[in-house]
Amino acid sequence: MSLNETVSAERIHIGFFGMRNAGKSSIVNAVTGQNLSLVSDVKGTTTDPVKKAMELLPLGPVVIIDTPGVDDEGELGEMRVKRAKQALNYCDIAVLVVDASKGIQNADKDLISAFESKKISYVVAYNKADLFEDVPEKNENSIYVSAADGTNINELKEMIARMAKGWESGKKIVADLIEPNDLVVLVVPIDESAPKGRLILPQQQVIREVIESGAVAVVCRDTELKATLESLGRKPKLVITDSQVFGKVSKDTPADIPLTSFSILFVRYKGDLTAAVHGAAQLDKLNDGDVVLISEGCTHHRQCNDIGTVKMPNWVRNHTNKNIEFEFTSGKDFPEALSKYSLIIHCGGCMLNNREMQYRAGHANDCDVPMTNYGIAIAHMHGILKRSVELFPEALKEL
Repeated sequence: MSLNETVSAERIHIGFFGMRNAGKSSIVNAVTGQNLSLVSDVKGTTTDPVKKAMELLPLGPVVIIDTPGVDDEGELGEMRVKRAKQALNYCDIAVLVVDASKGIQNADKDLISAFESKKISYVVAYNKADLFEDVPEKNENSIYVSAADGTNINELKEMIARMAKGWESGKKIVADLIEPNDLVVLVVPIDESAPKGRLILPQQQVIREVIESGAVAVVCRDTELKATLESLGRKPKLVITDSQVFGKVSKDTPADIPLTSFSILFVRYKGDLTAAVHGAAQLDKLNDGDVVLISEGCTHHRQCNDIGTVKMPNWVRNHTNKNIEFEFTSGKDFPEALSKYSLIIHCGGCMLNNREMQYRAGHANDCDVPMTNYGIAIAHMHGILKRSVELFPEALKEL
């Protein structure tokens, strides 16, 4: 991935919802000007959410999501409906497509209630306006359109664009912690789990933001950190490390240089840093037989010494000296039922958008299950958590 590309997790996610045969896929194709979704008169043609990262004028970079009909039937149909509703957890804007010849149905009303309860901005697109002699006027959040002849498709796009205004949270990964000409040292270990020929996404994003801030990014491996710090000639403003080498990097970084990790920066950026710091305390309260969920947002190929499925469980067992059970999820999979878990340890979430990370943190809180993340958990188990969050006063209050 190029440093110039907008990653999917940083794009506005626009979901198209509705009943079968309302014309969701046809509207998606009309709005995007591409044949992104298969269109058929057969009910239930869309069986899984279809996602496409693209440029959509006048919005810019977006992710378009076409979902299965929420009135699907049977055992497979119920699974499709569940997938459609799960998409609400990561949609920033929703388009409810309604068959204009039938009007709003109960399933549509349920979707509107879900949009409103999840605080998702939405527009109702009444499709098949070409069947009307006089097309009704649009109002603040509804419009009559036709995928067949293009009626009001541009107007629908403009409505979506207006809803997207102010979408960006204004949060920064690291830019608010540094000033122009500051030195920022990034510690990037190269081991068997490192991708060949490239940096992982959090490293790319942090480097880009450091450079855009007018600061200087110095990148080294953990094995060269000591020599790098000695050769700089002036003290760096900040050292940011991959969490896997937190212990070694902490020993090699002088105490007067602030230290944190990519993972901690990302939980502050996308989730709830204070709650994650609070959740790390649960590591000291685990007992034999407790179940810990380790959840990752990506679906990368597992290496023999994978951090999520190998290193993290070993670190937790060594820290607690207890017989802990572990379960694992990846990608968009995240359990609705969380009561069996004593703790959730989540990755930094670089592949998930802000809305989904906030949903997961909020859902864990609603279920009264502590949730922390990789960087914070590792820092806690190495006894350096206070140092790793000293840049963030609100989080420090939890320690």
